[in-house]
Amino acid sequence: MRVRAWQIGGLAVGLGAALAAPVQAQSPAPVYRCPGPPVEYTDALTAQQARDRGCRSIEGTPITIIQGRPPAPRPASAAPATAVPRPPEARVDPGAQRVRDNDSRRILEGELRREEERLAELRKEYNNGEPERQGNERNYQKYLDRVADMKSSIARKEGDIAAIKRELAKLPP
Repeated sequence: MRVRAWQIGGLAVGLGAALAAPVQAQSPAPVYRCPGPPVEYTDALTAQQARDRGCRSIEGTPITIIQGRPPAPRPASAAPATAVPRPPEARVDPGAQRVRDNDSRRILEGELRREEERLAELRKEYNNGEPERQGNERNYQKYLDRVADMKSSIARKEGDIAAIKRELAKLPP
C-alpha cells in the first residue's frame, strides 16, 4: 500500500484536531481485589467478571503503600574497571597534597608514640600477669577481674598500634 503526501497531511490535520479537542472527564475504572494465593488487584475486569471471580471493589477504602528497602550499595570491588579522571579544577596541587601527607604522617607518628608509651606502662603494671594486689582487693575475684581488664586493655592497645602502623604504611614516603 502506497501512502501519498496529501493523505499524510490530512491525517496530521485530523490528529491535531482530535488532540486539541477538550478532554472529557471519565470516571476511572473500578479497582478490584481478587482472592487467591497471590492476592490480585486489577482494573481490567468488568463488574460481571469481578462478581464471578469473587472480587470486591476497593473503591473508597484506604490504600496503604509500603515502600521497599533501597537497594544495597555496591561494594567498592564492584566498581567499574575504567575510572573517570577528575576534571582539572577538582585536582589537588601536588605540593599541597605533599603538605597534607606530611601533616598526616606527623600526627600519626605522634599518636603512635603516645600509644606505645601507654602500652609500655600497661605492660609494666601488668607484670607478666601478676600485678601487685591493691588494698581493696581482699576478695581474690576482684584481683582476677582487674588482671583480666588489664590483659584486655593491653590487647586493645596492641590493636590500636597495629592500626596506626597500617595507616602510616598507606601514606606515601
